[in-house]
Amino acid sequence: MRSGLMAARRRRAAWLVGSLAAVLAVSGGGYAVLAPPARDGERRHGADALPPATAPVQRGDLSSGLQVDGTLGYAQERRLGAPGAGVLTWIAAEGSAVERDGRLFEVNGKAVRLLYGATPMYRPLKSGDKGEDVRQLKRNLIALGYGTGLDAQDATFTAGTAAAVKRWQKAHRAPETGEVAREDVAFAPGPQRVKRSDAALGDEPGPGKPVLTVTGTERIVRFQLDAAKAGAVKAGDGVTVRLPGGGSATGKVDAVGGTAGTDGPGGPDGSGAGAGGGGGGGGGDKKAKVDVSVVFDHPGEVKGPEQSPVSVELTGETRTGVLSVPVGALLALPGGGFGVQVVENGRAREVPVELGMFGKGRVEVSGGGLAEGMRVGVPKL
Repeated sequence: MRSGLMAARRRRAAWLVGSLAAVLAVSGGGYAVLAPPARDGERRHGADALPPATAPVQRGDLSSGLQVDGTLGYAQERRLGAPGAGVLTWIAAEGSAVERDGRLFEVNGKAVRLLYGATPMYRPLKSGDKGEDVRQLKRNLIALGYGTGLDAQDATFTAGTAAAVKRWQKAHRAPETGEVAREDVAFAPGPQRVKRSDAALGDEPGPGKPVLTVTGTERIVRFQLDAAKAGAVKAGDGVTVRLPGGGSATGKVDAVGGTAGTDGPGGPDGSGAGAGGGGGGGGGDKKAKVDVSVVFDHPGEVKGPEQSPVSVELTGETRTGVLSVPVGALLALPGGGFGVQVVENGRAREVPVELGMFGKGRVEVSGGGLAEGMRVGVPKL
């Protein structure tokens, strides 16, 4: 009878540890998995048997953060094409940065210039037109010093707008029509970096034929999470990125889900196509994936080649001033629940504990028999 009771207890202990391991596997809150409890004659011969090694009970902050692999890149990748017919006579160099009013490329010797704005250049702009594209054109003219007297909030192409356009055209030695043709400008949210040329001088671009692939100039990091863990991450969460060549930089999660940080296909109007999108796993990995993008607190200080591998530490939830022990110190108690083996004065005793948050190989514990600095048994390293 006694041997049957002991066997039942051992089965229950194994079930408890197995259950905890399953919780850890799906929670995303920690990444240590408990091994099955040791059999008699291995880790514990009895409650007072000394363990093979010990570790201290620590008091401090405990984070549930994750560490994932990511890729250093640039924001908002898109492809730019030429809306009109002609021959490419000049293309901005790969790696160059193009700012407001800078040339992206030229068709038949006529420049396509970059202006800032979220609405694409989908039509020619002339007197009497109204819309957000007109408003952002006026804001650019003001920023460039040609729009004296214009109202930056007004969305109507007025006579004053036409006069400002003529001043802009004169500065570039272009015909002073007072109108902006669709092939004159491309709108994008900010400065653009030329990632690569998709066409060569002498080519005749057309619909569906990109000329340049560009990105924003600010550095970002992209990575993917299993969909089951994505709920533990939200926009605004703090991160630390370990950079190539050493060093680190702080930042925050910018977007979670979909094709974060990329745009769809388009032309010189600033709508774009992103690489690396998609929410599903690739290759043989059939687990659903969620895209996550990270922006830096000080992006100008971040260096490293594009597509460099980096390590991202997600801060997650933080508990302050709690007692914690290594996850490996936990024991499944015969009567149910968990405990640790406290070692004092050459003797060992089991102390029941309540479990809290898991993080970075440790677990928050509480119980009347624990104090900071105590030594608890752990498996031999």
